[in-house]
Amino acid sequence: MGSLPGEDTQSGGPRAEVEAMPGYIDLIGRASTVMYGALKDCSSCGLELSKRTLLENAYITWTEIGLFLLFAVMWTHIRQALSEYLFKPLALWLRLQPRDSAKMPESGWKLAFYSLSWSYTTYLLFYTDYSFFHDPPSVFYGWQSGMSVPTDIAVVYLIQGSFYGHSIYATIYMDAWRKDSTVMVVHHIITLALITLSYAFRYHNIGLLVLFLHDINDVQLEFTKLNVYLKSRGGGYYLLNDMLSNVGSVSFSITWFWFRLYWFPLKALYATSVSSLQSVPNIPFYFFFNALLFALLLMNIYWFMFIVVFVVKVLTGLGVNDVREYEDEENAQRVAKAQALAARANHLLQEAEPPQPRRRHVDQGDEEGRHGNGEDADRQHANSDPGRKPSQNGVTKEKHV
Repeated sequence: MGSLPGEDTQSGGPRAEVEAMPGYIDLIGRASTVMYGALKDCSSCGLELSKRTLLENAYITWTEIGLFLLFAVMWTHIRQALSEYLFKPLALWLRLQPRDSAKMPESGWKLAFYSLSWSYTTYLLFYTDYSFFHDPPSVFYGWQSGMSVPTDIAVVYLIQGSFYGHSIYATIYMDAWRKDSTVMVVHHIITLALITLSYAFRYHNIGLLVLFLHDINDVQLEFTKLNVYLKSRGGGYYLLNDMLSNVGSVSFSITWFWFRLYWFPLKALYATSVSSLQSVPNIPFYFFFNALLFALLLMNIYWFMFIVVFVVKVLTGLGVNDVREYEDEENAQRVAKAQALAARANHLLQEAEPPQPRRRHVDQGDEEGRHGNGEDADRQHANSDPGRKPSQNGVTKEKHV
């Protein structure tokens, strides 16, 4: 049954008026002021207070931990099964190039997962009574320590938390290693910490909003990569897949900025850094959660630099490829270039060497005769031309030198 207009779905009380979304200057100014004031007033902040706050406000059961581990292992086995029995045979059937065939299972698995998970969070935010997207400060309305988590949001947390637990293992042992793989592992660890602790502290409403703002880009990224692999297959070129990869790359670039660098800081970060203290003055682990969320923003900015290079390549007609590149492929290319340069240098050196004179075998008598004739001729020329220098073996010294 839906709630009445003006009623808070979390606490049952009247809902505050929706605030207008702030700008970047408002975020920086108000967040820094509020954080500085909170730090100044927290005279007892320290390890002892953090330990006591954790024990008093974190609620998570062994059953929930067991389900998390079970689902993390389950995702690993599901991915292995889909790769072995679906994605790899499909890549062979489509006659993908060997390098693309090796990448295809990873992208296919991630596209399937993120499409389903993001669709579910979108449904909760826009087709139920939750108003967290349109009214971000409402994520903290009626917050209480140890409050019950709605079942539909608990399902999101179980799926997403276990998936990122699996993703840490998959990035290290299953995925191809890229330039940003280390940053990706750090990202997964921070995301898993945010998911786990936000669930334990009952910050599940803001967690739902953060997941919605990030998963859309993973859907578009994997969709684009799959079409890049499919545009050249079986020795042919497929215009439709090339067009879809270009459309996907442009859409991915726009939504990355719009969702992760515009809505995420101005909706989610403003709510956690400013609105949270307005609704809950002594909210637990305020600095810890905001530090993790700002670290997530910095990583989004870091990856945006790759996207800028990505867009430049598309606009200059260099094609759509993963600009992060695989390190083993890049090293192989460097070795091949070095070998080619060495071979070219060796060839040029051989061309620059002067040809060696051919030696003829002559009889000793002939050699002596020629020497004698040459010396006699030199004497005659020397007597007739005083300025001429004597020659050796019929060749002038100047010529010999």
